Amino acid sequence: MPNAADLQAFTEIRIETVKAALQLKPDQAKLWPPIEEAIRARAAARQQRLAKLAARLDDGKERSPVEFLRERADNLVQRGTSLKKYVDAWQPLYQTLDDKQKIRLRFAAAYLLHELKDSVADRLSEYSYGDDDE
Repeated sequence: MPNAADLQAFTEIRIETVKAALQLKPDQAKLWPPIEEAIRARAAARQQRLAKLAARLDDGKERSPVEFLRERADNLVQRGTSLKKYVDAWQPLYQTLDDKQKIRLRFAAAYLLHELKDSVADRLSEYSYGDDDE
């Protein structure tokens, strides 16, 4: 798994990439801070979930299927609430975007998802290569 610094760096890159792609006009820039805050909040929540998962895996405690499903349900509720706040933050700005900005936003989102996928694949291959050396 990426460490906290890697995840923070990716979050900052994501924020700057999206902001640069949008080329916000001055009146739109006023609507940006809540989006940046929502992106950071979702990233922090994701890091907390990953840390909690890692701790659970390391504690050696066996969990029943009911406990597992309850934890999963709680996580989904938290993620849904976080996503709702994220969408609510984007709504005012998105309504002001022109067609070119909307296209650039779609492109930036696709690019960032591709980069994340590649980064995860690279990390996984590093771990698998490390296992072969032993």
